[in-house]
Amino acid sequence: MTPMTMPGEYRRASVDFDAYLDELRADTLIDSRNVVYTMTQGVFQTFRRRLNVADALRFADVLPPVLRAIFVADWNPDEVKRSFRDRAAMTREVQSLRGDHNFSPNTAIADVAAAIWKHVDEAAFSRVLKTLPDGAEEFWRP
Repeated sequence: MTPMTMPGEYRRASVDFDAYLDELRADTLIDSRNVVYTMTQGVFQTFRRRLNVADALRFADVLPPVLRAIFVADWNPDEVKRSFRDRAAMTREVQSLRGDHNFSPNTAIADVAAAIWKHVDEAAFSRVLKTLPDGAEEFWRP
């Protein structure tokens, strides 16, 4: 029996996540890793509320490991599913996460989307988005 080797994405998960945070900080000119973390978490939760469990798990599967963990963390799968709305309304939802400590800009969804696209397999990410409800592809358009 051949021993299973650890996938590279898990070996370098912390390094890749740090690169994601640093890139998002640089692209947004936000100096705080805490702010871009909260912004990412808010964007993920806002998106996740619009998916059923199977769709959300398929989406999570194309994310790098730490981003995948953030996407599914603190999830209440029984939460009422919401519909996709205009970006301004969904941005306010992003900004409502830890409202007193959330400094996500009005460009939060586009900013996180741009950073995510740089850290995923674009073909796999695009394929999954095409299988999700109407509005999903537009949500992830930078």
